[in-house]
Amino acid sequence: MNKAPTADPAAPVSEDHPPAGRLHGLLRRTRREYAAGHDRPLGGYLAAMAGFAGYTAAWATAVRLRGRPLPDRPEPWDVALTSIATFRLSRLLTKASVTSPLRAPFTRYVAPQGPAELHEEAKPEGGRHTAGELATCPFCMSVWVASTLTAGQLLWPRATRTAMGALAALACADALQLAYGRLIDKTTGD
Repeated sequence: MNKAPTADPAAPVSEDHPPAGRLHGLLRRTRREYAAGHDRPLGGYLAAMAGFAGYTAAWATAVRLRGRPLPDRPEPWDVALTSIATFRLSRLLTKASVTSPLRAPFTRYVAPQGPAELHEEAKPEGGRHTAGELATCPFCMSVWVASTLTAGQLLWPRATRTAMGALAALACADALQLAYGRLIDKTTGD
């Protein structure tokens, strides 16, 4: 019994689909040239961007279906509260010891990083790498958190502001704890 030869992924695509073949070649060439010899998971980043687009579209749809009017402009107090809450929740999700079980499937532990925080690295395997980068990067996570909190303010303003107030209080408490620790170190000479 003769088997059909298996396709070589590096081989040019047949003439039956020249646009698809050209696009595939362009994407492969772009990835190779961009990476400059480094392992850069552009496909994973593209998937994360698509996921974020779907996530925000779902929130936008929920807001639209709820029929709540959008504010003319954000209030300065809401911007400040959202900023502080986003900072605290992003650090809690990406760095806190207590949330490490959420990151464990995509990361590996490296060392402690500071008070109640960990340094972790993304696992190198395929999609886990991109998810691991997102799970360990407070800057990356803050985009998702700010979007969620903004949508929450539009859909459930009282509950969301209450939660954001609690997160802001935690951020201030953290700052006070660190300042107090430095003051103790300075006064005791440690």
